[in-house]
Amino acid sequence: MSTASDAPVEQPGSFAFTPENLAKAQAHIAKYPPGRQASAVLPLLDLAQRQHDNWLPRAAMDAVADMLAMARIRVYEVATFYSMFNLKPVGRHFFQICTTTPCWLRGSEEVVRACERKLGITIGETTPDGQFSLTEVECLGACVNAPIIQVNDDFYEDLDGAATERLIDALRRGEAPKPGSVKGRQTSAPEGGPQTLTDLSFAEGKP
Repeated sequence: MSTASDAPVEQPGSFAFTPENLAKAQAHIAKYPPGRQASAVLPLLDLAQRQHDNWLPRAAMDAVADMLAMARIRVYEVATFYSMFNLKPVGRHFFQICTTTPCWLRGSEEVVRACERKLGITIGETTPDGQFSLTEVECLGACVNAPIIQVNDDFYEDLDGAATERLIDALRRGEAPKPGSVKGRQTSAPEGGPQTLTDLSFAEGKP
């Protein structure tokens, strides 16, 4: 099946921050002493990526390099090192699926299969309509609520195949599902809610 990710990446000829984002960029740069402005490269690249539909064209990297008085190759090195930066277009809903050991033990393979089955694409691909992209990532840092998918800036936790398909359906309908545990548990508390302070033996100091 042909996907949007098969097409050559069309690079824009230029990039410039919007006035609002330029002010944000200057605020980031101002946090560092003179001569150390290169320290702002990560937040500026993130800002540029957010402005440009969640991916970094070369023109945006060049603009950041020029603003920070850095050699352009240094900025390319940063952008290609960190997986948080996308160097080609991604879908409107960018699925980053954790398959590291804790998520794998809790069923991340089922989550991946559900995404591939529902969307008709595999890891590294984008749907032809440009709505969904799938990628596999290392630990997302919320192992206690595994398996997890990060969709753009939001985490969806305690997933299984059926819950993953419901998430995709909701996004397709234009809804904004509430981030967090799909089972509704509070942060990382046990299923059913916090219990420690209501347990009588704990309150009485018994083992």
